[in-house]
Amino acid sequence: MAKHTYDNESISALKGADRVRLRPAVIFGSDNIEGCQHSFFEILSNSIDEAREGFGDTIHVRRFSDGSLEVEDFGRGIPVDYNQNEQRYNWELVYCELYAGGKYNNMAGGDYEYSLGLNGLGACATQYASAWFDVTVIRDGYQYDLHFEKGENVGGLEKKSVKGRRTGTRQRWLPDREVFTDINIPVEYFMSTLKRQAVVNAGVTFTFDDELTDTHERYHYPEGIMGYVKELDAGKGISEPVYFEGEGSGRDREDRDDYKVKVAVAFCFNNEHTRTEYYHNSSYLEYGGSPDRAVRSAFTSVLDRLCKERGKYKANEKKIVYSDVEDSLLLVTNSFSTRTSYENQTKKAINNRFIQSFTSELIRQNLQIWAIEQF
Repeated sequence: MAKHTYDNESISALKGADRVRLRPAVIFGSDNIEGCQHSFFEILSNSIDEAREGFGDTIHVRRFSDGSLEVEDFGRGIPVDYNQNEQRYNWELVYCELYAGGKYNNMAGGDYEYSLGLNGLGACATQYASAWFDVTVIRDGYQYDLHFEKGENVGGLEKKSVKGRRTGTRQRWLPDREVFTDINIPVEYFMSTLKRQAVVNAGVTFTFDDELTDTHERYHYPEGIMGYVKELDAGKGISEPVYFEGEGSGRDREDRDDYKVKVAVAFCFNNEHTRTEYYHNSSYLEYGGSPDRAVRSAFTSVLDRLCKERGKYKANEKKIVYSDVEDSLLLVTNSFSTRTSYENQTKKAINNRFIQSFTSELIRQNLQIWAIEQF
């Protein structure tokens, strides 16, 4: 029977690892397999951010026979030593403190101009949600090692001198069945995720080795989204693949500060294979949001105008709508911004007004030029 007394002592606060372990869906979107997958992506995101900034060009992902996961990069290495400004060790901030990280100053020329990680939640939350979590960092002439069990550090920070110029971070962990209802991530998820990241991070190599399924894959797209569209088109399109990009700055509201935006678009028309995919700061936008609205508006308006100018409409014929375009459109957008309004921590849609208007105008201008050249 529920307690009927509701008084001052009825209010309590979750502390430490319990903030994630007892409510994982708040951070990861759910406590099922999708939440577990997102916890993996949080760790992968940090390595991607390093590679995009030019620190390391290869990321290794492994799944071991015990189900544990490992992400290794060759970036600068996560700073884990003592932080004079915070009067704490950085490993405590990164792995034991929610809303702590190195990506809050991207508007002021910080270490990451465009980053997947924004909120300082991912590494800490994934560590909290793990049965165990191991970290090895090489930087500044030292190797640092950390070990956690169920959200608690065991043994402190180990530090030893190392020779050589190599730097980077290796993180290995076992998602906890006490936190997630299912931790058996399908191999297809790893393969599709790493391929997508190779597509939107041109020149970065992703490798995947899975002991559970004996799967070994390598993903590398030197041409980025243009190479991907060419691959999907397979030379069977009714138009050649086209690529264009643009950069700008603006704001979502008059009383807000400007932020920077960079957008790339690759598309062609193909009657056999159609697809639209949207990415922002490397995150696959399953539900689109601003980029999807921009694409719909731009393609519909430009092609409608073209039909009117060329006299393609018959008497009383309805104007073109996006579904008519979508039936033969193969398109990928890849955008970045220094300020992003994601729907939530799972980052499946964005809602920035300026990103939408900038992307729409960029597509309109280039689509008009394309139409003139084609017709």
